[in-house]
Amino acid sequence: MAFWAGGSPSIVDYFPSEDFYRCGYCKNESGSRSNGMWAHSMTVQDYQDLIDRGWRRSGKYVYKPVMNQTCCPQYTIRCQPLQFQPSKSHKKVLKKMLKFLAKGEVPRGSCEDEPMDSTMDDAVAGDFALINKLDIQCDLKTLSDDVKASLESEGKNSKKEEPHELLQSQDSIGEKLGSGEPSHSVKVHTVPKPGKGADLSKPPCRKAKEIRKERKRLKLMQQNPAGELEGFQAQGHPPSLFPPKAKSNQPKSLEDLIFESLPENASHKLEVRVVRSSPPSSQFKATLLESYQVYKRYQMVIHKNSPDTPTESQFTRFLCSSPLEAETPPNGPDCGYGSFHQQYWLDGKIIAVGVIDILPNCVSSVYLYYDPDYSFLSLGVYSALREIAFTRQLHEKTSQLSYYYMGFYIHSCPKMKYKGQYRPSDLLCPETYVWVPIEQCLPALENSKYCRFNQDPEAVDEDRSTEPDRLQVFHKRAIMPYGVYKKQQKDPSEEATVLQYASLVGQKCSERMLLFRN
Repeated sequence: MAFWAGGSPSIVDYFPSEDFYRCGYCKNESGSRSNGMWAHSMTVQDYQDLIDRGWRRSGKYVYKPVMNQTCCPQYTIRCQPLQFQPSKSHKKVLKKMLKFLAKGEVPRGSCEDEPMDSTMDDAVAGDFALINKLDIQCDLKTLSDDVKASLESEGKNSKKEEPHELLQSQDSIGEKLGSGEPSHSVKVHTVPKPGKGADLSKPPCRKAKEIRKERKRLKLMQQNPAGELEGFQAQGHPPSLFPPKAKSNQPKSLEDLIFESLPENASHKLEVRVVRSSPPSSQFKATLLESYQVYKRYQMVIHKNSPDTPTESQFTRFLCSSPLEAETPPNGPDCGYGSFHQQYWLDGKIIAVGVIDILPNCVSSVYLYYDPDYSFLSLGVYSALREIAFTRQLHEKTSQLSYYYMGFYIHSCPKMKYKGQYRPSDLLCPETYVWVPIEQCLPALENSKYCRFNQDPEAVDEDRSTEPDRLQVFHKRAIMPYGVYKKQQKDPSEEATVLQYASLVGQKCSERMLLFRN
């Protein structure tokens, strides 16, 4: 069990799909189907491996759609931030924000470029009754204590440091030009009207000059001996770190557009704070009530919920609770890995909150909610661009952290196709779990809702379960391989459930995670 030497293992309860339920996308009353796990605790590496197999979390509930049966197949999508270039519509959103901050300018007319659906819009995600029921059934404290006792007997425990909070301000922007400073989670929202917007069947063009400029910027950042991360936490970056301002014939980088200098007498001040939500940091606790009020208003105005729902307890379980263990390895980002809230503060008050997970290979966007009074700022698009820049920032110290996961892409749902506009991006093959450029996937999706993207007919899931007896089980306060556990069982359905679990999580996770059996 050497793989647990750094801390506690993941502990999960598996719930196989028993029926169809209402779809949150097409509203089919019995069209959606998924398998799920209640995660009592989970390491960031295990969750990284799970989302690379099509899983996704909602609070502590981790679910995987049954892709060839569900009415609206949900394909995991990831953007490549290091190669990302903002489109014209993205630039318009960034300029709109800058004009508002600098002059208080409010655009005329309604905002139509941003769908109101958040990223976590699966029917399972909104089922507070399910989340509450599972939370009661699965006694996290008892399990954790039992596992801790087992591991302590082997001398496997270790303490973790609480990571730093991150703060990002929109003033003193001149020092941050091109920095890709802490950026904050959000949902991407842009649905092109017929005849308008990007052609999703074609990749965005990039000039050789743009690519060279980006490489030069990254090289300069890596050569900074004083520490990019000091500026990351303190809000400032030495101007000498960045190349001279782009010439007029060269497009501005994403960071140039986000951190453009504001006048001294700017009308508004925007800052983005990254606070750890699980375990809750002191700053998170101090702002919890204000954050909840923003969410409650968002649900009432945008999603037409009644004033008495959701309760603060439901909000906490749904958007604040996370199974991810906080980890702060020396080679990781300063803030550490785990679950965070990215708070957008405008003139001293919260106007939006992005819920994100920072994992070994990516920033994973979970949810976004915002004050409806600021819908005119297209906060979904704006915050997604900030989050892409944030991923680039984290990549400077942690080179393997280089992707931005946007949740699920649903080609059959018009409101969810906007995610394909953030290029370059890839979709996950639901059978072999390899990443395929979205341009290669779209033609097939036009003909069929469910598609295998891997064109090699001989290709198989490389991490498929091949040795189920090595799967780890937690039973009666003892950790044992499934090969030992199954000799004690007489229920024939038990083996089918365990083998299905093993096939869905893969061999690596099945050997690291503990499957709780009552």
